[in-house]
Amino acid sequence: MASAWRKLKKSLIMKISTHRDDDRRRSSSSSSSSANGIVSSPSPSSVSRLSYSFSFRSSKKTCAICLGSLKKGEGQAIFTAECSHHFHFNCIATNVQHGNRICPICRSEWKDIPFQAPGSANDFRNNNSTILGFRHNWHPPSLPVLETDQFSLEEPLSATHVAPAPSTCSQPITIKALPEFPAVLASDAVSKFPVLVGVSAPPFHVDVRHFNRAPIDLVAVLDVSGSMSGKLSLLKRAVCFIIQNLGPLDRVSIVTFSSSARRIFPLRRMRGSGQDDAISAVNALSSGGGTNIAEGLKKGVRVLEERHEQNPIASIMLLSDGHDTLNDDTRSLYRNVQNLTSNPNYSLQYLYLLPASICSRNTASGNEARRLSIPVHTFGFGSEHDSNAMHAISDLSGGTYSFIETVDNLQDAFARCIGGLLSVVAQDVRLTIQSLSRGVQIGSIHSGRYKNEIFNLGQKATIDVGSLYADEEKEFLVYVSIPASPRGEGEAKLDHMSLLEVLCSNKDSTSSEIVESRRERVVIRRPKVLSPTDKMVCLEVDRQKNRLAVADAIATAQRMAELGILDHAQAVLSEQKTTLLSSVSAQAGDDLCKWLEKELTETAQRMATLQLYEQSGRAYVLSGLSSHSWQRATTRGHSTTILPGEGANGINSYETPSMISMVSKSQCLNGGPSQQPQMVTKSCSLTPRHK
Repeated sequence: MASAWRKLKKSLIMKISTHRDDDRRRSSSSSSSSANGIVSSPSPSSVSRLSYSFSFRSSKKTCAICLGSLKKGEGQAIFTAECSHHFHFNCIATNVQHGNRICPICRSEWKDIPFQAPGSANDFRNNNSTILGFRHNWHPPSLPVLETDQFSLEEPLSATHVAPAPSTCSQPITIKALPEFPAVLASDAVSKFPVLVGVSAPPFHVDVRHFNRAPIDLVAVLDVSGSMSGKLSLLKRAVCFIIQNLGPLDRVSIVTFSSSARRIFPLRRMRGSGQDDAISAVNALSSGGGTNIAEGLKKGVRVLEERHEQNPIASIMLLSDGHDTLNDDTRSLYRNVQNLTSNPNYSLQYLYLLPASICSRNTASGNEARRLSIPVHTFGFGSEHDSNAMHAISDLSGGTYSFIETVDNLQDAFARCIGGLLSVVAQDVRLTIQSLSRGVQIGSIHSGRYKNEIFNLGQKATIDVGSLYADEEKEFLVYVSIPASPRGEGEAKLDHMSLLEVLCSNKDSTSSEIVESRRERVVIRRPKVLSPTDKMVCLEVDRQKNRLAVADAIATAQRMAELGILDHAQAVLSEQKTTLLSSVSAQAGDDLCKWLEKELTETAQRMATLQLYEQSGRAYVLSGLSSHSWQRATTRGHSTTILPGEGANGINSYETPSMISMVSKSQCLNGGPSQQPQMVTKSCSLTPRHK
């Protein structure tokens, strides 16, 4: 035992001696190198000891670069690296500006580095390459971007922006108020008499990009999952089209999502370097990973929620070609979301996926207010996207849902959307309706997804319309009860009866002035005997009744298709088509009725088989219901080309001239047709009523 111990002791002494000799040689070599002006790097073991000591001394309260305080609320953004060390964002951004990805504390190599947008396009003038036909001057890093604790790093608004001249803003909204018939027998009492109430926004007279309009804060939330690999080039081109058609006061931020979500471009103004940098960021996109729609949406909302300054208009454009693969447990909540209006329980179940800025957590029943602050316009690509989810998101937030059957039409779909967003002329539009005669009561209002409320036992009502695009029209049916005219003294004075008075108020989008339109009154005759003229039906009221009936029929057919009873769905559509064609407005050759007939036909074709319905029918129907609910144009189906009398999309009754102009510009760039679409004509005319 003693012999073994002596051998072990001798071996240890020899090893210690050897290590000491090695240390002397390294020390001698280091001294020699220093004498020759060469500084050697410390050994890995010494670096490790130094890093550990530095890391130990460097707490979370001190930036290891500038040694300044890391306390929040001191006006400096804080960056947290993947190794969990903390720095001032500006300090670490400068440190990694030249490609250094090594942590100053622990010396670990970062896979993700902070990105700071360049302040000027002149910093990158040496690179003049072109991607997808768009000039740009810089390729940002292709690595994912880490965000700071202070998320919003948006570019401030222009301090030199001057309010537009009175001649270009504060134009009043036009009101229309039309009864279905000009007269009701004095002896008759009518329980549901329809009155059409509508608003028309003032027009734009020049290109929306140069018009002195309200600027917008726009966030593009883009799907870059693995399934987007074959569509990414078209997505880049479409987003670059948006960027190039925004004005210098508009701001854009870009958020991408796959398995996780990242903001790759902060909210910046689209002028000079801002446009160049945004296009560069878009052209550097790559695809891969899963699909986390919910996280991408939350990130996009956060960009707008944490703004220090706000443009008058704000919106999100959300794009995806698949299902949310990271939130599989929520798929059951997407079912039957088209019934949100009639069954609020579906919306309550779905709310937990959506940030409060998109949909309020108000759980009140009935027509309790939903104050929408950030509309989300959703775009579903191809046959594999989750149309139920995309429709629900847009419907709850006050946006629209577009179904893009082939990605070749993506740019046109974007163009239609921003053509509207860039032409907002009025905000906070509200219609106030007042009963004018004793016994006349407002019973119900058919306003789609626009909130309406009836007060004082039917004596007063309001419709909250929200924002209006230039030249945009909204029409609603108000049903009132009319009592029989009292006989006796004063009978001659009751030959005419005033039913309603309609007032519209709104905030001008550029000047923020409150504008009130001229009041409109609805007056009918109360004769003892109806003349032929008294029996004439107002075509505009009949047209609106047809539109609402067709939308209801399509919604009913869609619910049946979800249950798999396609024969019943086809029967509902066929019956409604017969009713539509027999209406007085259809027989008078009304353009809107022709469009509604084609919509019923196209819907029936896409419900021919369950496979066809699952592939494209559901998305087509939900996009159409979105359009009808908000009376706003959407893209649906395989074509966004709008030509007179061709296809199901031959006439789009909700398109505005600004939308048409932007789509035409997109189609010219893509080499598509440049013909102007046919607009639905809306005139006030009367047709004899059917007995």
